[in-house]
Amino acid sequence: MILTKVALSMLVAMAQAWTLDSRELIPEDGSSLTKRWLPKVSKVRGVNLGSQFIIEEWFAKDSWKNMGCYGWYDEWNCVKALGQAKADEVWKNHWNTWITEADIKQIKEIGLNTVRIPVGFWMRESLVYANEYYPRGGLPYLDRIVGWCKKYGVYAIIDLHGAPGSQSPNEEFTGHIYYQGVNPPQFYTSANYERALKFLEWMTNRIHTNGNYTTVGMLQVLNEPVRGGVNATDMRKNFYPKAYERIQAAEAKLNIAKADRLHIQFMKPQGTSWGSGDPREFLPSTEMAFFDAHRYLSFDNRIEGTKKAYITQACKDNMGTNVTVGEWSLSVNSTLKNTPEFKYQGQETWYRAYWAAQAESFERSNGWIFWTWKCDGVEDWRWCYKQAVEAGVIPKDAGTAAALSPCSRYT
Repeated sequence: MILTKVALSMLVAMAQAWTLDSRELIPEDGSSLTKRWLPKVSKVRGVNLGSQFIIEEWFAKDSWKNMGCYGWYDEWNCVKALGQAKADEVWKNHWNTWITEADIKQIKEIGLNTVRIPVGFWMRESLVYANEYYPRGGLPYLDRIVGWCKKYGVYAIIDLHGAPGSQSPNEEFTGHIYYQGVNPPQFYTSANYERALKFLEWMTNRIHTNGNYTTVGMLQVLNEPVRGGVNATDMRKNFYPKAYERIQAAEAKLNIAKADRLHIQFMKPQGTSWGSGDPREFLPSTEMAFFDAHRYLSFDNRIEGTKKAYITQACKDNMGTNVTVGEWSLSVNSTLKNTPEFKYQGQETWYRAYWAAQAESFERSNGWIFWTWKCDGVEDWRWCYKQAVEAGVIPKDAGTAAALSPCSRYT
């Protein structure tokens, strides 16, 4: 997971990442220091809290419909349609009920140690322009969730999933869908970079000064930007280095000890996971920098459409050292998923092996974070960890992948 230029510094950073059992917290009132605690973690085993703060209709269908958003496919357009006051009301009900304390408790009980929390820049409401449409009032609910993580000893990653102007085309996860070639994403401007940088600074300060955030140890600067092209180059040159510098400058201003600083996460380089180029290219340093690989075998068209081929590929995967797989699922190619061989009903035994093969392979690196924890209005559990556990596909102990894996028979 850790990205550094020399092997020794990689090992040092890795030790800082996963073996710390205490860190310092600077209270908001500037009083004496208190301890902040992080769980000792050898391998990341986690889930994304998808659709908590950026709702994606495709796996939250019932909630989306009940909010009055049916027919819209991003938060922007539903907020605009409902009107700001009404939207704020219905979103607060969603934030209050989608992820509860019982969810975090269950996440811990079934052997998971990490959550990744996707958020939009609009959580810092002062950054939102008057002509933009996003729900207001989400911050107290983020504070509450990370407080539950602290209570149950769950490591947390806060991920800037929806950037100003949206960073990727045709995606619900940005909060506002822009369509490539018609009205492409608007993130790649100096003004929107600056808004994202201000969000990252603000979140850094909150993590270090609010006692609920004591198991938050990583801040991801941007989820899934465009793949390649002039915008990706501009981002690597003009956004990534500033994000790194501004996060560390905010920590320096607070006099955060080196050992207590946040790990700063970037998407994994082109050729291995994400086609936006190497994020290290213009960084002033790689200390405390991490990689996030998204590995969806369902989107790998090189895999022959057989069960054996999927297991074989899963067993071969190796994301390399110092990497977490921040998103993955149990899905297969859309042309196959409803065929008799791959449909989820009646194929639980095979999907259990498929889960174990992927999880074991990702643990050759620094671990994995499944997309996503829960779904509603969707019977297909291949994207829904909680439902897959209930179906008996994913075991109730996330640490059993190696024991259940079929890879010894395929490699």
